[in-house]
Amino acid sequence: MNRIYAPWRVAYLMQDHKPGPDCLFCAIGAAVDDRDNLVLERAGHWYLIINRFPYTTGHLMVVCNRHVESFSDLNDDERAEFPRLLARGERAVQEAYRPDGINVGANLGRSAGAGIVGHLHIHVVPRWHGDTNFMSAVADTRVVSEDLAETYERIRAALERI
Repeated sequence: MNRIYAPWRVAYLMQDHKPGPDCLFCAIGAAVDDRDNLVLERAGHWYLIINRFPYTTGHLMVVCNRHVESFSDLNDDERAEFPRLLARGERAVQEAYRPDGINVGANLGRSAGAGIVGHLHIHVVPRWHGDTNFMSAVADTRVVSEDLAETYERIRAALERI
């Protein structure tokens, strides 16, 4: 097995990668205009939001109000409330889009794929048979079939029905 040594990388690996005071999710959590921020519903400790850069149509996120990095940082009240809002997001996606499946997951840390590091959020991504295609692999492009404003209205209506 070949090895490549790059000892200068340890400085990057050991530095603090937590975001500064300008956290996007903290700003959205404190904002008052939910429609402009694509916030669908607020609970006491979490909010449900449409991902502005979705993997697929109907891609939601459940975001903790408090700036915490991982599930182990949650307090008892946050832990107790989370499944209810996650379930509402899942049901709303099912109601609005009837996907063949749903991916639910969190990327904890940049190396795990987190686009916004340091603020816990969980993805709810509807999936359909055959929804992966050559565009992502060949053109580094995702095809999203609905405008975000339409997605917002569709999921808000579904949340009101459930």
